[in-house]
Amino acid sequence: MPVSSPSSPRLVEDVSDWFDTHARDLPWRRADFHAEYGAWGTLVSEFMLQQTPVARVIPHLAAWLGRWPTPAATAAATPADIVQQWANLGYPRRALWLHRAAVEITQRHGGEVPRDVDALLALSGIGDYTARAVATFAFGDRHPVVDTNTRRVMARALDGKSQPGPAARRDLAEMAALLPEGDREAAVFNAAMMELGAVVCTARSPRCDQCPIVARCAWVAAGRPDTGDERRRQARYEGSDRQARGAVLKVLRDADGGEAVAEAVIHDWAGPAQRDRAIDSLIADGLVEAVDGKLRLPR
Repeated sequence: MPVSSPSSPRLVEDVSDWFDTHARDLPWRRADFHAEYGAWGTLVSEFMLQQTPVARVIPHLAAWLGRWPTPAATAAATPADIVQQWANLGYPRRALWLHRAAVEITQRHGGEVPRDVDALLALSGIGDYTARAVATFAFGDRHPVVDTNTRRVMARALDGKSQPGPAARRDLAEMAALLPEGDREAAVFNAAMMELGAVVCTARSPRCDQCPIVARCAWVAAGRPDTGDERRRQARYEGSDRQARGAVLKVLRDADGGEAVAEAVIHDWAGPAQRDRAIDSLIADGLVEAVDGKLRLPR
């Protein structure tokens, strides 16, 4: 039986109080950031933070918003500019999704990021987490916001598991049951659970001695057992198709005019078949165009 129940007010209070003292000073948490960029700044930050460490995102976010501070400005950019600006953030399809979302916001919503979760979900590249994160952190509405870090904290504290299972809709219901009633308090608790999972209740080396809810954690009470890990493992980057794709994009980003002779692009790659597969997949994703024997960033 879990030590804490989803209705435990002490767990909520302790995590939120800990966050008040220990929250990292991140750009998207500052009042001046919201005053300058509004919900668009939050949306861009959430796109960039998907599967990407905070430290890598911060300089890219500043450069992006400095260049395109509004959805309309982003929508007016060319896809080539978008991919170029995304640089080495990884998972570059996110750049095109963000561009499409900016176009949709400009055309459907008068250039203003919508507040409604369903309207946010209808935008390109936005799923359950991002839609609720924008509605909560940009607009202050009360929604459960569940990322990988939140799910890990809930799995351990409430269910006594060392790792969460595959993402499921029930995660939103479990988090919703924990949320305090007030909008501001709910937003703080959402952020606090994410922060706790990111810096204390980490996947590989949890710092239980620093955890504000260690006394009520079901996993700790059970002796921190290894209950298995059903999450899908990501393949190593080194030697992967992802690395080959990144190498192709880097050549084009560095090339004059964003284009190069196709045969010359990573021509010395160790695996010719992997090189060709990487190029084909980039073309299929709309990140690269093949024209007259050349490869180029999308126009």
